[in-house]
Amino acid sequence: MYSAGSYDVVVIGAGHAGCEAALAAARMGCRTLLTTLNMDNIAMMPCNPAVGGPAKGHLVREIDALGGEMGINTDRTAIQARMLNTGKGPAVHALRAQADKKLYQQTMKETLEHQARLDVKQLLVDKVIVRNGCVEGVETETGEVYRCQTVIIATGTYLRGKIIMGDVAYSGGPNGQRAAEKLTLSLKEAGIRLMRFKTGTPARVDAKSLDYAKMIIQPGDETVHNFSFMSDIKTRVQVPCWLTYTNEKTHQIIRDNLHRAPLYTGMIEGTGPRYCPSIEDKVVRFAEKQSHQLFIEPEGLNTVEMYVQGMSTSLPADVQYAFLRTIPGLENVQIMRYGYAIEYDCVDPTQLKPTLEFKQIKGLFSAGQANGTSGYEEAAAQGLIAGINAALLIQEKDPFILSRADAYIGVLIDDLVTKGTNEPYRIMTSRAEYRLILRQDNADLRLTEKGYKIGLVSQERYFRFTVKRDAIERTLTLLRVTPLTPAPEIQAKLRALGTAELRTGISLYDLLRRVEVDYDGLRQHFAILPELDPIVREQIEIAIKYEGYIQKQFEQVERAGKLEAKTIPADIDYAAISGLSREARQKLEQIRPLSVGQASRISGVSPADISILMVYLEQRRRKGEE
Repeated sequence: MYSAGSYDVVVIGAGHAGCEAALAAARMGCRTLLTTLNMDNIAMMPCNPAVGGPAKGHLVREIDALGGEMGINTDRTAIQARMLNTGKGPAVHALRAQADKKLYQQTMKETLEHQARLDVKQLLVDKVIVRNGCVEGVETETGEVYRCQTVIIATGTYLRGKIIMGDVAYSGGPNGQRAAEKLTLSLKEAGIRLMRFKTGTPARVDAKSLDYAKMIIQPGDETVHNFSFMSDIKTRVQVPCWLTYTNEKTHQIIRDNLHRAPLYTGMIEGTGPRYCPSIEDKVVRFAEKQSHQLFIEPEGLNTVEMYVQGMSTSLPADVQYAFLRTIPGLENVQIMRYGYAIEYDCVDPTQLKPTLEFKQIKGLFSAGQANGTSGYEEAAAQGLIAGINAALLIQEKDPFILSRADAYIGVLIDDLVTKGTNEPYRIMTSRAEYRLILRQDNADLRLTEKGYKIGLVSQERYFRFTVKRDAIERTLTLLRVTPLTPAPEIQAKLRALGTAELRTGISLYDLLRRVEVDYDGLRQHFAILPELDPIVREQIEIAIKYEGYIQKQFEQVERAGKLEAKTIPADIDYAAISGLSREARQKLEQIRPLSVGQASRISGVSPADISILMVYLEQRRRKGEE
């Protein structure tokens, strides 16, 4: 064992959480070390090479608005992009992009390697050194010790990872990588509670063996979309995906081989993801369904590997061939990589503060799938927050916490640290009670100012943001102060716009409230209005047309904020509060909520318990005044 150097921040793992954590800490001025099992697998996409989708796309936009990298990197490497849910309201519009898998890795690796104050090293960390409740460094398998003030665990699915396919099982991580076997023991010795989860991936198939005539093409949008508010990409190669379906023959083969499925033979012990089940799980749980849709997605521009989205499995190789060849377009399929399941250890996230620092160990943070989540986007969001708060801790500044009303990131982290999870957690729009104001289109308006204040948002990004914000405010003011009267020339313009004539005077702002009227149409007839960037125009139309609903949501936030403002002292003794239920005492003691609002969201804490807690806090406050 020898001293190999010292850093402010050490990040264990260079997946999507680790990359964001390391970049954030370094950009905020901390000397940072990012460790990875394999330099060639930085930012690897072990599952499908896609970013975004419902709620996940919101996270990517929020990461970008705060100065993170995922959105920029996806825009640079995307080979298809589609805006989903466009038939619904703007609150659930969601961008999803297929990325070139290898190019995504290479581009992120290049970004990391050229980031000031950041070192990237291929190391296997075996131990986190903790003394007297504080982090002091990490030790690697080769005996190197790196001293540091903070450590961020971003180990993904590599903690005691176990690959399972049929009756074959061996220690390992995704894509044939090594597993981190000893780090689990180190965390347990530090008093950290761990859980055992499972996830999986489908087969990758040879594009040359597919019959596309039997599948339905899924092209990208003609309009070019970008995740990042900084991206100026106007053209993009759009490689199509393909839609096909399973059938009764597929399902029968799977049913006939359930006795060989690790999920049902007892080989798999970890809890799997509810919202991304394996195909064998789908066939059993949804026995009434005659088919399940599958998307055949390209892995990149320079490979023939295709990803079979919707067919995660751990069945044996011969069974994978048998059921795949029952699917239209895949009758002659050649498998290039078999599907498999992976079990891994992860942290019980209720041990964490909203900063993602462990409550009992100063300077130790955890982010990503190591916290029991699923998905690249959830991981990256946590990594960003962990990196920010590690830097702020070192700089002895106030922590950075996003509330449920600030961002989907706030919803994600609050759910984890307050409620915990007994299965791999996935963000969804339904989890956000304030989703009308947490839209993907306004992420920069919500968060860029915050990112600038903590020192992560660059001057260039902040300038772009202020230009957009000021244009929105100027135009909204202009619309409000420009009156319209029922004069003949005004009525003629309204007829040309296809809207009802006026009976009394209104403003242009009020006119734009009408469903059939849009900004471009107004501008054609009212020269006073300036030409706007499409992004600015979108914000103005949403702000005006949904104003009543948005205002009601802000009122809900204000009411809920009263409970969030009622802080709970760190030294509170829940055993001393008479009247609390036994379950409430146990849960409150375990979670140690920061506010009454957070306490009210803990499973097992009833409204009656909250009332008793508030009475106790008020009595304590009065005694303090006396």
